[in-house]
Amino acid sequence: MGKTADAMAWATQLTREGRLAEATRVIQQALGRGEERQHGAPEPELEPTDDAIDVPFREIAGDAPLIATELRQAPQPRGASFTAHTFAHGGRRWRYRLYEPERADPVALLPVVVMLHGCKQDSEDFARGTRMNDVAARQGFLVLYPEQLRKSNQMGCWNWFEPQHQARGGGEPAMIAALVQSVVAEHGGDPRRVHVAGLSAGGAMAATLGDLYPDIFAAVGIHSGLPPRAAHDVQSAFSAMRKGTSSPRAAPTSSIPTIVFHGSGDKTVAPANGEAIVQRQVSAAGAAGAQLERREEGVSSARAAKRVCWVRADGIPHVETWQVTAGPHAWSGGDKAGSFTDPQGPSASEAMAAFFLRHQRAGS
Repeated sequence: MGKTADAMAWATQLTREGRLAEATRVIQQALGRGEERQHGAPEPELEPTDDAIDVPFREIAGDAPLIATELRQAPQPRGASFTAHTFAHGGRRWRYRLYEPERADPVALLPVVVMLHGCKQDSEDFARGTRMNDVAARQGFLVLYPEQLRKSNQMGCWNWFEPQHQARGGGEPAMIAALVQSVVAEHGGDPRRVHVAGLSAGGAMAATLGDLYPDIFAAVGIHSGLPPRAAHDVQSAFSAMRKGTSSPRAAPTSSIPTIVFHGSGDKTVAPANGEAIVQRQVSAAGAAGAQLERREEGVSSARAAKRVCWVRADGIPHVETWQVTAGPHAWSGGDKAGSFTDPQGPSASEAMAAFFLRHQRAGS
């Protein structure tokens, strides 16, 4: 009995520290295998099961109600973190980074913003340059940064222009969708408030994801990017980037809330691409019966900008575009510590976060 009491006390302490799996193992060892230990039998490695906690608590009085109550308590508050991970999909392991803000209530589900870097970038560089983590810290949402494999594209570009990455259920869009669902489930994301944004090739991939997976993403942000299926190979991709595309090869599968940033001085991806994205989504919303009111305003910053919104009857913008005067091919309002950033422009991260947080998918 002395050993059992000591074990139960230790399990109680582990529970108070939030180490629930260890507490479960201690209780199992103390209650289910005590006789074996008295005879010197080796203790096998245990894996917690769904009912492992339930059985000992029905059998033991005294300490059991206290431990059962504490095991049911919510996890303890925790601080912010920015961590590196890997994700296995399609026979490959993909790197990604995840920012989690300080969580006073770890049980509460948080919005998620997926950030897709451009060519010659990686997840860490993109996080540094966009400063989206700073916005997330203030607004309280998760930020997921998938990272392209160099063996898939030597420049680190998402392959938005290849047909195998333009269909639901395959290629890079399927990997990103699966990664998003995994992170949402494991890190307390709100499945109704998942959004995706990207720069350049990442912007084109974000547009593709919004088109293919409207059941996962509630809104899309496209910075210096292109519409879905604007190209079908490398040659057509360079043509679309230089000249723009007013009529993408396929109509959108659905109308999804979309915010676009594009600089008028962009020499890499023609601003006409941003205009095509906006026209595409406004037309799709109209075809779905939405009544949108166009509103326009000027924005003051080191680089002037024009903000145009197509607003729903409830006052929430369904489509929003920021046309940054003389803005280059770079993340507007970004940090010069990162690559492809334009510190002089209005903050795309602030604007996109504000847009995203006003949207959620219908249903459960």
